[in-house]
Amino acid sequence: MSNTKARLPQPVASEHMALKARNVSFSWDSTPLHWLPGDPFTTHTINVLHLLLPAGERWFVHVYKQVLPLIRDERLREDVIGFIGQEAMHSQAHDEVLPHLREQGLDPTPYTAQVDWLFEKLLGDRTLPPGKPRQWWLMERVAMISAIEHYTAFLGDWVLNAEELDRRGADPTMLDLLRWHGAEEVEHRAVAFDLFMHVDGSYRRRARTWATAFTALVFLWQRGARFFMENDPTLVDGKASFRDFHRSGRAGTLPTTGDMIRSIPRYLSRAYHPSQEGSTEQAVAYLASSPAATAAEARANGAA
Repeated sequence: MSNTKARLPQPVASEHMALKARNVSFSWDSTPLHWLPGDPFTTHTINVLHLLLPAGERWFVHVYKQVLPLIRDERLREDVIGFIGQEAMHSQAHDEVLPHLREQGLDPTPYTAQVDWLFEKLLGDRTLPPGKPRQWWLMERVAMISAIEHYTAFLGDWVLNAEELDRRGADPTMLDLLRWHGAEEVEHRAVAFDLFMHVDGSYRRRARTWATAFTALVFLWQRGARFFMENDPTLVDGKASFRDFHRSGRAGTLPTTGDMIRSIPRYLSRAYHPSQEGSTEQAVAYLASSPAATAAEARANGAA
């Protein structure tokens, strides 16, 4: 085999499985504002997911519906349709946390309005001439979603293994939401990358859009954590800093800075394929025990 072929992404066949959306629901009546007891910083850093994901995953779905006609591989088409169903459900589940935050005196509207503008306007459809300009903008967004999905899968794998959250008494409903979502991110972790490679595959575009996505995620996440800490009605002069993030990573309640940095060269490697990371077996095992996912399965079987 030539060196060029050896560097091509090599998917792990055993990590592929058919995708399905699970129509989960959660009750937030008993979930406290600081769902990780005594740790508002970790609580709110993870809570940023509820601010970013509803708009972000609606954007994923919107872009992928435009790409569907370009897919020439039937299995990939099925994967993308399954991905769309799962992402739509993720958006809905996180969106339903926001009224609970408002009831506890933390209104996220000023921040979510900015996130909505980012995905709907800045990254939304543009009035471009048909042909290459329109195709270019579509491929840019497909590549950007691939980069973002690298980090959602990274976070999904982390939360499935974050035993410190259990030891510290994290609210079981919030933990189930995070792990259900994380397990599905691991389950479908290869779809966005496979789609990008199928319709474009440019390494230069992959690297460029990674830089854009990573910078935007870091900016939005620190801004969201600061927003929550500053507006938490139970805190006086609440603040969030990278030092706090680093400290929480070392404590095991957030991903470590080192793990996040080491994820960068993996994605930028020409031999990278998402199936080489994480474990579908672990993800499926969690989904088989998740209270929300098993309840959804029971409802689906009852309706059938």
